[in-house]
Amino acid sequence: MTAPFSTSPPYPVVRLIPKANARAIRFGAPWVYANELVTDRRTRALPPGSFATLEDSARQPMGVVTVNPNSKIIARMMDQDPAAEINQDWIETRLRRALALRERVFDEPFYRLVHAEGDALPGVVIDRFGDICVLQPNAAWSDAMADTIAAAIVAVTGVKTVLKNASGRTRSLEGLDAQDATLIGETPDAPVPVRMNGATYMADLTGGQKTGIFYDQRPNHAFAAGLARGQSVLDVFSHVGGFGLAALARGAESLVCVDGSAPALDLAQQGGKAMGMADRMETRQGDAFDTLTAMAQEDRRFDVVICDPPAFAPAKPALEAGLRAYERIARLAAPLVAEGGILGLCSCSHAADLAQFRTACVRGIGRGGRRASLIHTGFAGPDHPQLPQLAETGYLKALFFQL
Repeated sequence: MTAPFSTSPPYPVVRLIPKANARAIRFGAPWVYANELVTDRRTRALPPGSFATLEDSARQPMGVVTVNPNSKIIARMMDQDPAAEINQDWIETRLRRALALRERVFDEPFYRLVHAEGDALPGVVIDRFGDICVLQPNAAWSDAMADTIAAAIVAVTGVKTVLKNASGRTRSLEGLDAQDATLIGETPDAPVPVRMNGATYMADLTGGQKTGIFYDQRPNHAFAAGLARGQSVLDVFSHVGGFGLAALARGAESLVCVDGSAPALDLAQQGGKAMGMADRMETRQGDAFDTLTAMAQEDRRFDVVICDPPAFAPAKPALEAGLRAYERIARLAAPLVAEGGILGLCSCSHAADLAQFRTACVRGIGRGGRRASLIHTGFAGPDHPQLPQLAETGYLKALFFQL
């Protein structure tokens, strides 16, 4: 795939309006919104993903941005050097920096290799599964240069296969398609075993959710597993068994995984079998709200209950409804926790900040007739670095309560 725009200077010029916060951009804010940029006919005619020199309203250059006239995020900062050439060498430099951090932290090649703006590669997510990398090009420039990014991944990491996953929600906001592809190597024909926290997970890299597994919860899996030795565990919205299999690996007595997806639960069972612990786990397919209600009617109790739902508030318009959903989950889950047991509640909604999420959880626990002590607050691991100027990179929250 050849980008339909120049990847080397001189670039076209785009300019901030006088009221835009140029100071914030100079100090690291990575996005320019459509109402902050002069959008004349020339700017609107740029192909989505084009590179341009960003100037402030006084015509002083600020760096190289990628421009998508069809997106509310009309420009993303690529490099504060206005002379930067955004080619494979440039991408490899960013990848080597990202890889060096992961290799300092992890013993095995199972991690998020690139976390978009958090790793200075705007709109790029790359998850690594041993000799396979899954690329999510969630911005127009990275979609247009997907083949170049794939070549850079192979050059830096030595992986054999690079898959393109086009399921990211933000791709539609960028006007991109939902077409997956194998960019380099061969498409895997079976789930890939992933080792984390002593557990084995089975990741479907071509038909599963997102890139196949959620690496962001790794430290929270570990914390919850440390409380689960000899205990009964309920893992709701379990996907492929994230919290539950880690708990089994640390000696949990029993596990129930609940999810709406039969394929995800099948992968969880495969993981349990690979660990030799399938006899200690059961799966239950169904809507989480309905299943929690039914379990209360069955008078079920668990020593550790974890609820890790999808993003109920993926954007600000959904915030109020999302907070009500988090409160409802807490209300339904609290009665299932044995006296003195642990309730873990998670949110991957960047629109709901930590204080709002915590308030919703505490209200729900109270409405569920329980009292709680907050014993731990968790976030994503170091392979999901946060850009301090961009709240979206710090989306994950995990609260653990003793009831």
